[in-house]
Amino acid sequence: MNAATAAVHPSQDAWAAAVAALRGLPPGARVLLACHVNPDGDALGSMLGVALGLRAVAGELGIGHLAATFPGPMRLPAPFDTLPGTDLLVAEEDADPAPDAMLVFDVASIERLGGLADRLRAAPVGIVLDHHASNPGFGRINLVDPAAAATSVLSDGLLSRLGVPLDPAIAECLYVALATDTGSFKFASTTPAVHELAARLIATGIDVGEISRRLFDTRPIGALRLFGVALARTVLEPEAAGGLGLAWTYLTVDDLAAHDQPPPAVEALIDTVRTVAEADVACVVKPVRAGEWSVSLRSKGAVDVSAVAVALGGGGHRFAAGFSASGRVEDVLDAVRGLLPAPAGLRVNSGRISGT
Repeated sequence: MNAATAAVHPSQDAWAAAVAALRGLPPGARVLLACHVNPDGDALGSMLGVALGLRAVAGELGIGHLAATFPGPMRLPAPFDTLPGTDLLVAEEDADPAPDAMLVFDVASIERLGGLADRLRAAPVGIVLDHHASNPGFGRINLVDPAAAATSVLSDGLLSRLGVPLDPAIAECLYVALATDTGSFKFASTTPAVHELAARLIATGIDVGEISRRLFDTRPIGALRLFGVALARTVLEPEAAGGLGLAWTYLTVDDLAAHDQPPPAVEALIDTVRTVAEADVACVVKPVRAGEWSVSLRSKGAVDVSAVAVALGGGGHRFAAGFSASGRVEDVLDAVRGLLPAPAGLRVNSGRISGT
């Protein structure tokens, strides 16, 4: 595969190659879209938005079969289970084993595709859309922009170049992706361009108030109680990361079963753990299945958690990253601790990072 660097915005040649590849599909082409294990709002929204767009122009592009998937159990948490396009989702084991084209969304490293990785490697057309700086460029065509606030920015770019007009269903998917990955437009990645994209999406007539309530202000009672279990387990290690502090917690498959919640239901847990005042780094170890984990890392600014995630086979941004792991929770935490830097001349004082 082309290992083109992800350190620059997608070139015009890359955009042109992606459009040409999709317009040059054989008649009756089988197209598979995929995102990462335990998908979040950006992964699902970006993928389903493009899926809906491709379905709208399937006849023009010669697409005979279109489906979307992700590794692991095919169960969505409440904030995302009503997204438009979920009818296109199929379980990993039912996904096309040899698609003519495969598009991958919000996947920082090919390992995050699990068993779907071989299909991407073999697909005649393999397009990766992503915004993680650690992405090495593992597709045949790489539309990767580390400056983009969300993968949905790339999804919008592809759809517009294919001539697919935004409709409320596509716009809702892309808006969910954009809103979740910007923390409801409060992260530093929220640029004027982000608001301009949001404005175009809102102009289609989507109900922003209802979407926001669903995303940020509504949670099943089982998920709320599950959060309580995890928060009660939260451990603060103020000496970790050279005194910058580490706050961590975990959940197990038994915890999920006890509260009848799917693994994606705890994706937002990291946003609460990261608020611990005495720690720069937050870590949540989430179950995928028995003995397999999806690990979320966050930093308030002093520690580059993407370096930790990349070393452990994952990827992400300086302030937000993740990786997959297997084995015992204790071993996962030991691996994270061992890779946390010990910055010289920094200390944590009442939750503030300052020089010594």
